[in-house]
Amino acid sequence: MDTSKQKFISHFLFVGEQCGKAEEAITFYMSLFKNSRLLHIERWSEGEDKEEAAGTVKLARFSLNGQEFQAQDSGRQHAFTFTPALSIFVQCETEPEIDGLFQKLSEGGTVFMPLDRYPFSEKFGWIADKYGVSWQLNLQGN
Repeated sequence: MDTSKQKFISHFLFVGEQCGKAEEAITFYMSLFKNSRLLHIERWSEGEDKEEAAGTVKLARFSLNGQEFQAQDSGRQHAFTFTPALSIFVQCETEPEIDGLFQKLSEGGTVFMPLDRYPFSEKFGWIADKYGVSWQLNLQGN
């Protein structure tokens, strides 16, 4: 595996009800952002680890518009899952971009702040997607 030039990489850990959905989420995210691609994926093999299901993501690296991320599934018991206390903040270049991202990311998810004008932004929205990952979308330049 080649070493990334990016110093800080967000890592998504799919646990509990979301375990087994890492690859689905990666594919969904890559469909939303231009210049996105799967960089590497490794899956758990049968019998490799008794707590991990064969075929689930052991480690994946992917990029969304050139920004690298990592993800994995974990079948182990964890006392946590995704939280809105940490979110991916996206600077959108156009209204169609922010409108489309908000619509697609909020499907099956939770809207914390509807897409609207706020004192700090002409257009902003905050949601958790259907996997529980939190996204803040802002119309750039505002």
